[in-house]
Amino acid sequence: MNQFLDLFLNYLVVERGLARNSIDSYSRDMAEYLNFLDGRGLSEPKAIRPLDVADFLAHLKGRGLAPRSRARALSAVRMFHRFLLVEGYVDANPTAIIEAPRTLAKLPQILTGREVEALLAAPAGDGAREVRDRAMLELLYATGLRVSELVTLAVRDVNVNAGYLMAFGKGGKERLVPAGDAACAAVARYLSEVRPVMDRGEDNPYLFLTRLGDRMTRQAFWNIIKKRAIEGGIRKSISPHTLRHSFATHLLENGADLRSVQAMLGHADLSTTQIYTHVTRERLKRIHEEFHPRG
Repeated sequence: MNQFLDLFLNYLVVERGLARNSIDSYSRDMAEYLNFLDGRGLSEPKAIRPLDVADFLAHLKGRGLAPRSRARALSAVRMFHRFLLVEGYVDANPTAIIEAPRTLAKLPQILTGREVEALLAAPAGDGAREVRDRAMLELLYATGLRVSELVTLAVRDVNVNAGYLMAFGKGGKERLVPAGDAACAAVARYLSEVRPVMDRGEDNPYLFLTRLGDRMTRQAFWNIIKKRAIEGGIRKSISPHTLRHSFATHLLENGADLRSVQAMLGHADLSTTQIYTHVTRERLKRIHEEFHPRG
């Protein structure tokens, strides 16, 4: 079966253009699936039946995996069997009648408008780190970038005069994202006053640098946002993704259409973006219950 797994993973890279993290996730799920099948003496894809897939899900449940993790594993298995069917290795898909485990949608953590303002104001002062951190936070909230996209931005990817940047998302897909006046002003100040000093004449192509002149890492920025949140008096446990969630939710709350938000976030599937419509509905419900006299 390993030869089919290799072909499948190659298909995900070449045909689907999935990112390394996604490939690793598929690989882990599929390795466990194939090990399970091997324990049953199943070494050919044509021998796999729907009951085998159902038993694999029961096996995962018995190991204590949450419904969300089992649903993710089934998604990988489904794609594997669809690949085998399309490529002509089998003539039936044993996952076609298998239902995904029911999962409770976990709504993303977001910041209120006031909390966002407190976070953006936290790096106060004119020090190099404060100017850099303010530029990073402003840009992240203004664009909804993933943290991986933010830290890999090159100087050439950002046009502060025109007010946009070029982001490179999952699978190397690029998209043009508006950045807004406040973020562009913060980045422009960082570029003129701070970055030349941090770069130390090394001509580092990346936009955001550490004090040692290296490219900012995801972990380093994670620590920065945690530190600035504490300084801003924010009690919620937040991450860089919290600003992405807040960006999307606040846009929808203020009248943006779902397709535009999808394009700015770089979501391939609109259903991924629709989680934010649930967030806005839940927030409106809580506001109504709190402030309506008969709530």
